[in-house]
Amino acid sequence: MKRKFNFSAGPSTLPVQVLEEIQREIVNYRGSGMSLIEASHRGAEYEAVHNECIENIRTLLDIPANYQVLLLGGGATLQFGMVPLNLLHYAGEGSTADYVISGVWAKKAHQDASKLGKTHIAYDGASTNYTTLPENISMSESPVYVHITSNETIGGLRWVDWPDTGTVPLVCDMSSDIMSRPVPVEKFGIIYAGAQKNLGPAGVTLVIVRDDVLQNSATQLPAYLRYSVHAENNSLYNTPPVFSIYAMNLVLRWVKKQGGVRKMQELAEQKADLIYSAVSESDGFYTTPVDPTYRSVMNVVFQIADASLDSTFIEEAAKHGMVGLKGHRSVGGLRASLYNAMPVSGAEALADFMRSFATRRR
Repeated sequence: MKRKFNFSAGPSTLPVQVLEEIQREIVNYRGSGMSLIEASHRGAEYEAVHNECIENIRTLLDIPANYQVLLLGGGATLQFGMVPLNLLHYAGEGSTADYVISGVWAKKAHQDASKLGKTHIAYDGASTNYTTLPENISMSESPVYVHITSNETIGGLRWVDWPDTGTVPLVCDMSSDIMSRPVPVEKFGIIYAGAQKNLGPAGVTLVIVRDDVLQNSATQLPAYLRYSVHAENNSLYNTPPVFSIYAMNLVLRWVKKQGGVRKMQELAEQKADLIYSAVSESDGFYTTPVDPTYRSVMNVVFQIADASLDSTFIEEAAKHGMVGLKGHRSVGGLRASLYNAMPVSGAEALADFMRSFATRRR
């Protein structure tokens, strides 16, 4: 079968080698006579996968020993509420959490937090239509944490350097660019990320939480909503999303074989440069609204000057084996998501098609 190049923002493309390994093992896991996803999550077969997955995350991201790695359900969207429930809601009268509003997903995180406690907007990019990021943020006097979104999949912009919050825990939604570049984990109190961009299929969410933040989190919550419960139980308090964790571990093995996170960064920049170059060389046929300093290398958003050509572009690209290029419904235009599993050949094919399309449709 000739596979298509899937530029969807998520669920995203997965490495072919991973899909093929899943195919080989899905019915009879390593001669056990049953699928791993049928086996007990307390059994030796799954326990080995679970622990290896956590260790691979630690190794690839160089996570310090004073951080816990949690594998949870509910997607990053659950973390929009779980973060303020653990850190803000029970923190005491007058406690405030600061939010940097950099786009749609940061806004959603703030909306949920504002229902659970007092919030302060440290920056809002609405006046620029969320096309740039600030050099400095305006923190409140003594926030319990500062929340940012590392990469906005819809707006196509990302943090290059991280804001300095001093002793205040920095909380970051890294769903769409985790594992695409080295991260100074020690700068963060909490990092969380849904799997379905760079880590694997949907169904599991990675949470990395520093011990002191964990120790100061609320104990009044129902068990599943407490980070401490999951940390104490090695993310096995209840039945975990077994298939998603199994597949994630295969993706992590694949990343290690490719050369690790630094190699992912090198390839990501190469792929993004191919698409941004096709935009910049088009003499205005294509444009991108994002400040060049903060352009995402995971989600390249661009527009055709004549927007009536968008549907034709999408249809013709599909005929050439490239799908998932329609921009988010809230902003329109076009978007190419270039997650780790997208091969360089996919970006090359899209850049070539963009040039050909521009030549034919001027």
